[in-house]
Amino acid sequence: MKPIGKEVAEINANKAADEKLAVKLDLSKVKVEPLFEEFVDFDTFSKSDFRVVKVKNCEEVPKSNKLLKFTLDDGTEKERTILSGIKNFYSAEELVGKTLVAITNLPPRKMMGIESCGMLLSAVCDYDGEELLNLLMLDDKIPAGAKLY
Repeated sequence: MKPIGKEVAEINANKAADEKLAVKLDLSKVKVEPLFEEFVDFDTFSKSDFRVVKVKNCEEVPKSNKLLKFTLDDGTEKERTILSGIKNFYSAEELVGKTLVAITNLPPRKMMGIESCGMLLSAVCDYDGEELLNLLMLDDKIPAGAKLY
């Protein structure tokens, strides 16, 4: 059992972190891309394999201004490496231990000499002329490898 004082301190620290991250946006300054007009049939959509992944490690890619290299648990026996150009929005250290969403059946692609096997999903919009990016993060209770439909 944890001491009550320690538990209260942890709760307060988490609340403070949440408040620090909470940014009030002036919605009149948000611009989102228009929706696609072309429909995708269900069979095409269902070929995409969206999975819950857990970040085991994250590090900056040397000589890259944008890339972070993720080592992920995707619910299989093998670790998955995905590179993502989000270094301007997140530090590598803050992402370790997070639960994210990835599309896992894209063909491997080399970036900066490193093979990336998938793509992490993010929400992007323009805010007052500046791009905002939010990596999709899920509840930590969801196990690695869970399929999204």
